Amino acid sequence: MRTRSLLLILIILVLLGAVVYYGYRYIKERPPRFLISLVTRTEPPPPLPQGDFAPLMVPEGFTATIFARDIAGARVMTRDPKGTLVVSQTRQGNVVALPDVDTDDKADRTVTILSDLDEPHGLYFHCPDTGFASADQDACKLYVAETGAVKAYTYDADTYTASNPQTITALPKGSGHSTRTLLLHPDGVHLLVSIGSSCNVCEEGNAMRASVQSIDLATSAVAPFASGLRNTVFMAIDPVTGAVWGTDNGRDLIGDDIPPDEVNIIEKGANYGWPICYGNNVHDTDFDNKQYIRDPCADMTPPHIELQAHSAALGIGFIPEEGWPEEMGNDALIAYHGSWNRSVPTGYKVVRINLDPRTRKAIGEPIDFLTGFLPEGSNDTGDAIGRPVGILAEPGGTVYISDDRAGAIYKIVRNSLE
Repeated sequence: MRTRSLLLILIILVLLGAVVYYGYRYIKERPPRFLISLVTRTEPPPPLPQGDFAPLMVPEGFTATIFARDIAGARVMTRDPKGTLVVSQTRQGNVVALPDVDTDDKADRTVTILSDLDEPHGLYFHCPDTGFASADQDACKLYVAETGAVKAYTYDADTYTASNPQTITALPKGSGHSTRTLLLHPDGVHLLVSIGSSCNVCEEGNAMRASVQSIDLATSAVAPFASGLRNTVFMAIDPVTGAVWGTDNGRDLIGDDIPPDEVNIIEKGANYGWPICYGNNVHDTDFDNKQYIRDPCADMTPPHIELQAHSAALGIGFIPEEGWPEEMGNDALIAYHGSWNRSVPTGYKVVRINLDPRTRKAIGEPIDFLTGFLPEGSNDTGDAIGRPVGILAEPGGTVYISDDRAGAIYKIVRNSLE
């Protein structure tokens, strides 16, 4: 009888151990969607200030205003062919226009261009001949990257309407990182689309996941461009070199300060190492514990710049030389969306990366540009009044920043030098 009891206890312990072990592996390798990418805490954020911009702070010599409110889930921003700001509301399934006809630095109204989409994120306008604006506005196309497809619409900039949807290519859906981002390649004939991983860290079954793909605008043919990119949520063109830069979010659940988030120079055919490598070609033995004769990360492309781990680097934009302080020209602005599971929260701000004019390497540490989203000293991410996402830097000392937690678009302008 005693032997049977001991055997029963042993079986129960083994089963409990299996539950704990495989439960841990499930969380580590394929965390539920709410842990990744878009969804923030369910309670509403503290209200944004109605008048003065405090507690958000910008550098001396700049003034910030709230350009638009009640733009829930605001993510990617771009200009339409006539210069109106257009924004994707990813969680809401909308693409909206924010005209400012009276030029008072506030959107006059919110016009819904498209609705009921499947997590629209990336936006790109393409018109004949110039690739953007042309006299033949009827021929302009609005490309929208939903989680499962890239679609093109005929766009009317006078009425803010999009019609005649055409699916350019299907994209992998499913769990994990759901945003898809668009960027016109410097060659002017290919549209790049970034597709995040389906998991925290795993071997993907679909080669399009954790990659950047290239779409031929003339034929709609799709081809691999770069791989090993866990979640490149935003991309931009370096105005100095013409190279494609992208922010990439490192994996979770191996520490507060590893792995770093990354800025990568995304080149055709390059592999950036995920899932078995992170940072400066560090082998992730927590995930991949195989024994190798040769370092499996030796031939991977390392990041151009390493950023604070778990800061959730999203939007990236380059500061134009025109109208900006000389010391800022061609530097990069990066939006830190903010951590969700770090023991001490990090991010929740926009930083400037001072770049060497020749090597385009970072000089020193990131410099705060827009701060105050999370109260100083708070360890509760629920205290955050917002989370910066997209960056649209323009000549004349102006930058727009989207906020998907507060549902706002901020406009920051350089003060007059007169």
